[in-house]
Amino acid sequence: MSYSQMMKSGNQPFIGHILELFSSKKSVETIVVDTQGIVGDKFYAKDIERSVLISSIDSYTMAKEKGINLEFGKLGENILMEYNPYQMKSGTKIKIGEVVLEINQKCTLCKSLTKIDSKLPKLLKDDRGIFSKVIKGGTIRKNDKIYIV
Repeated sequence: MSYSQMMKSGNQPFIGHILELFSSKKSVETIVVDTQGIVGDKFYAKDIERSVLISSIDSYTMAKEKGINLEFGKLGENILMEYNPYQMKSGTKIKIGEVVLEINQKCTLCKSLTKIDSKLPKLLKDDRGIFSKVIKGGTIRKNDKIYIV
C-alpha cells in the first residue's frame, strides 16, 4: 500500500521507533509531555513552539563518519529516533503512543557544539534536529513506535 493510499484509508504510516529519551540532558526510560513541553525538563514552559527537540541516529552516524564520536544525548535532543525527520515540513504531525507532536522548525546552529569538536556545527548544520510542539500530551517510552498522522 502506498503512502497516499494509507492516508486515504486512514492508516497512519509507521516510520520507526524511539531509540533514546532525554530530559535536561539525562537519559531516561520515559518522558511525560503536555502542551507546555517535557514535564520536569529545564526548558519546560519556556517556548512551546520549540518544546521537544527530535534528532535522528543519522546525525550521530554522520559525525562518526567524520571521526567525531558522540554519546547519544550530546546533541541536546529529547528524542532520538531511527527515522530521519529532517525533511519533514513544518506542520507535519507525528504520533508516539498517545502523544501527538507537530514539527515546527529545524534546530538552529548551536555554537556550544564547538566544545565537542570545532567541525561539528558546520557538519550538522541542517541535520542536528527539529523542534516540535506538543499537540496531545501523554507518556513517551523508549522503543515506542512512531507514526505520521
